[in-house]
Amino acid sequence: MDLWVYSRGLTHYDTPMLLQTSGVFARHADSSHRVSAGSYWDRHSWLKPMARYLALSFLLVGWPDDRGVSWVQAGAVSTVHPLATQAAMEVMKEGGNAVDAAVAAGLTLGVVDGFNSGIGGGCFLLIRTPRGEIVGIDGREAAPATAHQDMYLKNGEADPSLSQSGPLAIAVPGALAAYEWALSRFGKRSLSTLIMPAARIAENGFLIDEGFHSRIRGVVERLREFSEAADIFLDGQHRAHPVGHRLVQSDLAKTYRSIGDKGVEFFYRGPFADSVEQWMKRSGGKLMAQDLAAYRAIPRPPIRSRYRQYDLAGFPPPSSGGVHVAQILNILQHFSLREKGMTSADWAHLVVEAMKLAFADRAYWLGDADFVPVPNGLVDVSYARALAERIDPERALDVPSHGQPPHAHKSLFGSHTTHFSTADEEGWWVACTATVNTTLGSKVVIPDTGVVMNNEMDDFSAQPGKPNFFGLMGSQANAIRPGKRPLSSMSPTLVSLEGEPVYALGGAGGPTIISQTVLHLILMIDFGLTPEQALAHPRLHHQWSPDQVVLEEGWPASVIEGLRDKGHDVRIVPSLGVSQIVARPDKEGSLQALSDPRVKGSGMAYTP
Repeated sequence: MDLWVYSRGLTHYDTPMLLQTSGVFARHADSSHRVSAGSYWDRHSWLKPMARYLALSFLLVGWPDDRGVSWVQAGAVSTVHPLATQAAMEVMKEGGNAVDAAVAAGLTLGVVDGFNSGIGGGCFLLIRTPRGEIVGIDGREAAPATAHQDMYLKNGEADPSLSQSGPLAIAVPGALAAYEWALSRFGKRSLSTLIMPAARIAENGFLIDEGFHSRIRGVVERLREFSEAADIFLDGQHRAHPVGHRLVQSDLAKTYRSIGDKGVEFFYRGPFADSVEQWMKRSGGKLMAQDLAAYRAIPRPPIRSRYRQYDLAGFPPPSSGGVHVAQILNILQHFSLREKGMTSADWAHLVVEAMKLAFADRAYWLGDADFVPVPNGLVDVSYARALAERIDPERALDVPSHGQPPHAHKSLFGSHTTHFSTADEEGWWVACTATVNTTLGSKVVIPDTGVVMNNEMDDFSAQPGKPNFFGLMGSQANAIRPGKRPLSSMSPTLVSLEGEPVYALGGAGGPTIISQTVLHLILMIDFGLTPEQALAHPRLHHQWSPDQVVLEEGWPASVIEGLRDKGHDVRIVPSLGVSQIVARPDKEGSLQALSDPRVKGSGMAYTP
C-alpha cells in the first residue's frame, strides 16, 4: 500500500509532506503536485477575498488531483482534526468499516476537539448499509428525572446563566451509548478496540493549534469559576494554554481505558455514574446515577425527501435539521435557482425567504416527538408549494408567525458541535454530528474523570417565547420535561442519486448547521459546484428571529446590495459554521474526503 500526503496550511498552498504510518512511507510527494484553484476561481473572482481567512490542512491519502482533493477506492473520512481523521483511517486500513471509523473519529475528537464534543455530550448518527437501508441513531442528551419547566426561572424570568454553565445546565450524555449501539449492530470492531488509541492520545498529549487556543481564550472568564476544567485547559496564570503547548489529559485517558476494559457499563452504571452523582449532590445539580442508568440510544427512521433528482435522508426529531433541510428544499423546488445566476441577489433572496419560513415553523412546532406532537405535514410537498407561493421574488416577506401544515394535529412523526463523515468501498456511509453544545459545554469537568459535561439543557425552551444562547425561539413543544430530549439543529444528511450514495454531509455552528447543509446541496445540485467549491463558497443564514440575513464575508457587492434593496437587514460576519463532506459524485468514480477550509480540518482517503 502506498500513501501520498498533502498538507495545505494557512498560507502555503503547495507544501508536500511525507507521512509514516504503520511502517509504510509516502512517496511521489514532489513539487509537481501543486494546488490550483482552476478555472472555477477564474470565473468567480469575487470569491478570492475569502482567501484572507480560509485555513485548511488536508491529510490526503491516495493520488491527489491539482486541487488537493483525495480520490480513492477503499475508504474516506472527513473531520475537523487531522488526528481524528488519521485514527479513523487506521481503523479502515486494519479491516474495519465506515461505522467503526466514525466511532473512532468521534472518540478521538473527544480528546483533541473536546471543546466541541465528547462522551460528556451527545450525537446523531445516520448510517446507510450496503443494502441501501438507512437508520438514524439518536444519542441526544436527555433531561434528568428531576428536571422541570421552572428550574431556570428567577422572579418569573429565565436566568440564562443557569442553563448555560454549571450543574443545572447538564443533561444526560448520550454519545457513548449511540456509539456502542452502532458498533453492536453494524460494526466490525469493538468499542474497547476503538477507544484505546484515543486514550493514548489523551495520555501522551497533542499540540494545541490556533483554533483550540482561540476557543479556550474565549471562555477563560467562565472557566476560572470551575477548577477542574481550569486545571486542564488553563495555565498556572489562569490563561489559555499557548499555541504549541502539549495538552495532556491523564484523567480522561484513565476514563477511556476504564471504558475500554469494562465497557459502557463503567460510564452509565458504574464508577463514572457514581462520581457524577457525588459531584451533583455537592454542587446542587439534578443529574443522578439513575438518570445515566436509564439512558438508551434510540434508533429512528430517517426523514426522506427529494430535491430535483436526488433523494435525501435526514435526521428526525428531536433534530430539527432533517425536517427543515427537507422543508426548505421542498420550497425551493418551485424556483429555478440556476437561471438567477450566482452573482445575482435573486437566488440568495429566495433561499433566505425559504429559511425564514422554515425557522418560523421550527420555533412553534418542533420538539421531541416522543413527548409532543410534531406534524409530518411540515415536509409535505403541498405545504411547501403553499409556502413558496407566499414568497415575493422582489421583496422581503414579513413572517409574523408560524405556518399551518396540513393535518397538523393528526399526522405526526413517530414516538457548537462537530460533524464527521465516513464511507467505505463495501457501501457503508455514515454522517455523524456530535456536540457538548457551546464551547466546553457547561464548563464542568467531573473530578478525576477528565470528562467535559454538556450544557444541552439550554437547548430547551427555558421560558417559551424567549431566545436561547443561539437566539433561537421556542414554544411549549420544546419545554423541559423529565427524560425529554431538547430540540437540536444538527443535520447529518445522506444523499443518493439513482439509488447510489453520493454525499454524506453535515456541519457545526448551532442553527447555521441547517443553512450550511441547504446551501451546500444547492451549490452542488443546482449550480454544479464540486464539494470542494461548495465548502469554500461564502455562506448565508436566516433563522426568522431576529429578522436578519447573516452573510459571510466574500459575497459580491451585487448580492449584498441586492438583498438590501429587496428590504433585508443584512449583517456581514467573518465566518459562518464548519462543514464536512464525503462524496462520490460519479457512481463509477472514487471517494473524496473534504474538510471545511475555515478550519484546519482533515480529509483522508485510503486505497489498499
